[in-house]
Amino acid sequence: MQNKKVIEHITEWLKNYAIKSNQKGYIVGISGGIDSALTSTLCAKTGLDVLIVTLPLRQRIEEYERATVHIKKLKKEYKNVRSMDIDLTAVFNNLITCLPEETISNKLAMANTRSRLRMTTLYALGQANGLLVAGTGNKVEDFGVGFFTKYGDGGVDVSPIADLTKTQVRILSKELEINPEIIEAAPTDGLWDEDRTDEIQMGASYPELEWAMDFKGDETCLTTREIEVLEIYRRLNKINQHKMIPIPICTIPVELL
Repeated sequence: MQNKKVIEHITEWLKNYAIKSNQKGYIVGISGGIDSALTSTLCAKTGLDVLIVTLPLRQRIEEYERATVHIKKLKKEYKNVRSMDIDLTAVFNNLITCLPEETISNKLAMANTRSRLRMTTLYALGQANGLLVAGTGNKVEDFGVGFFTKYGDGGVDVSPIADLTKTQVRILSKELEINPEIIEAAPTDGLWDEDRTDEIQMGASYPELEWAMDFKGDETCLTTREIEVLEIYRRLNKINQHKMIPIPICTIPVELL
């Protein structure tokens, strides 16, 4: 991969898209992870107005601290970058009081609700400031296993790094000298009270899933682990298709109209 040229390509794409959309720039939600760090840096390089937002909601302190350090570094290097910190914990806690017990006790439903509250906040800020919401999903998450929240972190205006694998995201992040602590941190979606890494949740690492996404060879030659990873990938890809395909439309036959 031609690192510098890929960076330039994405930066120009972002800049041109915002200008054609008659918007001032981009808003990015920062989690303390590598994907949002790379996305925010690429947006900053456009020279357009960039608003970076931390949205702590029962977030692990180390993730929040990594995000804070990244923001300080970006603001020092790019004068077009500004930031905002909005704690959504009270909003989330108030929402819980309105929901039935069977909903509150569903951990996955409540984890995804956190993501959707963040999306709502980003769009409110974005619209008020004339900014597009920049997504932070990579290729495996967005088009391989569907590892994102529908209408949560999947609700975005543009996806600048969705054609990059996690491995490529790491390479470009090193090229842009993003904080090593962010690059080396175990990927996590930050939606759980306990420490649940992406690998724990999915059952496979990103390099393994990247391999499975590209695999087209002879399955009889695979190792036990490779067979397991392939099964994990195919299962996640199948059950999450509803996230990755366009919203189904019930078309009405002409004779009924």
